[in-house]
Amino acid sequence: MIGSVRPRLDPPVSSSWLASLLRPAPDSAVAELLRRGKSPWSGAIHLLWSVWIFLTPVLGNGFTLRWLLLTLASYPLFLLLYAKVMLAPRHHGWRYALGMIVLALVLLPWYPSGLSYFVFGCVMIRMSSRGGWWVYLLQLTGLNLLFCGAALYFGYPWQAMVWMPAVSFIVGLVVNVEALSQQRDVALQLSQDEVRRLATTAERERIGRDLHDLLGHTLSLITLKLELARKLYDRDDARARQEIGEAEAIAREALAQVRSAVTGIRASDLAGELASARLLLECQQVHLQYTTPPPMPVDVERGLALVLREAATNIVRHAQATRVQVDFMLEDRQLAMQIRDDGRGGVQAEGNGLCGMRERAAALGGQLTLQSPRGEGTLLTVRVPLGAATMPLSPASLVQGGPA
Repeated sequence: MIGSVRPRLDPPVSSSWLASLLRPAPDSAVAELLRRGKSPWSGAIHLLWSVWIFLTPVLGNGFTLRWLLLTLASYPLFLLLYAKVMLAPRHHGWRYALGMIVLALVLLPWYPSGLSYFVFGCVMIRMSSRGGWWVYLLQLTGLNLLFCGAALYFGYPWQAMVWMPAVSFIVGLVVNVEALSQQRDVALQLSQDEVRRLATTAERERIGRDLHDLLGHTLSLITLKLELARKLYDRDDARARQEIGEAEAIAREALAQVRSAVTGIRASDLAGELASARLLLECQQVHLQYTTPPPMPVDVERGLALVLREAATNIVRHAQATRVQVDFMLEDRQLAMQIRDDGRGGVQAEGNGLCGMRERAAALGGQLTLQSPRGEGTLLTVRVPLGAATMPLSPASLVQGGPA
């Protein structure tokens, strides 16, 4: 019925326009902040420097009606341009940064506070582009020459033509270094993700090949044996029992091979943890060197891998080190793992990390010792026994023991 038709409730045009205006482009500065797990508002912290717009009259002619009117007219426009630099695509952002500079130059004859707009524009041009540092230096030099010419024309004191270029160059270069550092961090993160992805893919492929090689022929043989046993059983042939027994023996051998393969997969824990520790420490400019770990029981390797992970995390958080050395030594049926760093040392109280490492060493029947003189780095040593009770079971013993 016509009377029962509900009118469609469309959002107001103004609200939809505002939402589209504030939606970040996929390659914008705000989108990059979101990809790095930061708040989209973290880029607005730089707006605190705009306080100089309101402090400039204190250093000059004071707060006048002209200053108030020009501030009310220009500051909202400046905020809009700032937001567009952060939200717009990278290849468009420079236009809005240049708009800040034009705004400052237009207001230059009547509004000294607009000099802050000029500094923001010089800085935001670098934030909204991915060009090389030398390109940015050329841009910064040209913009400051333009400012000095305009300031000289409008009768600004010579001091303004000294400190304004100095401020814009200093702040601009600091932001340039920060941008280059962020680009290196992004590249390093991508390389780490690629290493992990390739390692995972290679491990999956290896496991797939091992299982195919181990089980493909064996399961085919078991199938043939059972088919033959069924036919012999239908004929009441005594050889059916023999074929079933052979199939059972083959199945037990396959079980032993699978368990041996799983043991080999688990045995890669320490090598993988060493690689992960190197990636973690290299991100903090800490160089890691280590010796190849010797063969060891699976439970010992897994426990040492967890101790190594916690030790690497502690070094990153607290040690302020530049180098780390990990060594493995066999000493009279004992395995020792030493982790040495050249950090600040001085570890006195044991936190949750050290307590956890000590408990893991004790669970393996070993002990953990710590030497940490102040200013001389830290040496952490874990010694665990390699008794027969802790050695991994061989495939033969797995066959004799039967399925678990």
